[in-house]
Amino acid sequence: MAKELKVANYATPALDKGLDVIELLAGQTEGMTKSQLARALNRTVSEIFRMLLTLEQRGYIAQVGNDRYSLTLKLFKLVQEHPPTERLLASALPVMQRLAHQTLQSCHLGVLETSRVVILSQVNAPTDIGFYVKLGSTVDLMAAASGYVILAHQKEEQRQRTLADWVRETGKALPRDLNSHLSRICSAGYEKRESYLVKGVVNISFPVFDDRGSALGALTVPYIHASQGLAIDDMIKPLEAAAGEITAAIGGLIP
Repeated sequence: MAKELKVANYATPALDKGLDVIELLAGQTEGMTKSQLARALNRTVSEIFRMLLTLEQRGYIAQVGNDRYSLTLKLFKLVQEHPPTERLLASALPVMQRLAHQTLQSCHLGVLETSRVVILSQVNAPTDIGFYVKLGSTVDLMAAASGYVILAHQKEEQRQRTLADWVRETGKALPRDLNSHLSRICSAGYEKRESYLVKGVVNISFPVFDDRGSALGALTVPYIHASQGLAIDDMIKPLEAAAGEITAAIGGLIP
């Protein structure tokens, strides 16, 4: 109770309202009108208007027709400019480019953002036909091989925080087989399974570690069967080597 009271005493309503708008728009592909935002957030239109005006002036949102508001790329740009993220991107990109040319498959680097996986970097396959995941896209961590790989290789305390965030944000119960699933991944050191979202794609994913030996991201190949490139069983070693090279480049520690 005392902790809750302390949090309430230090609350900043204006900031809360602005963040509510950003978080709501983050899940909307077509944007929302002032009235829609007000109803969804249980606020008055005048309250929402003031938030929208400030966020638009600061470049976080923009009007996209029919008086709808949508997020700009400013948040993504800020993430990329954050020093640890910038270092990770700078270290990962050349490794990923070599991996794509070696395997003739696309690859992407995902990191956790509370309960979702964010695609931080992506490289296309150097072929006429291929499959790739869009840069900057997000997916529920429980619907992504990279999400499970990161969870399996996080320190226990960090994993529990991540799972608590997921339960709170999704309102769902954890999968019953989660512990056994994570144990299998941890034992193997990686995940290889059919995509949760796209038929015909097999995701192969290895963890990238920080300096404490905890996973901060996952390097994934969304493998498609083609006449060119490596067979699926031959993907493991080069992908593992690439993830290890990125880990070493950022001063990470493989447990």
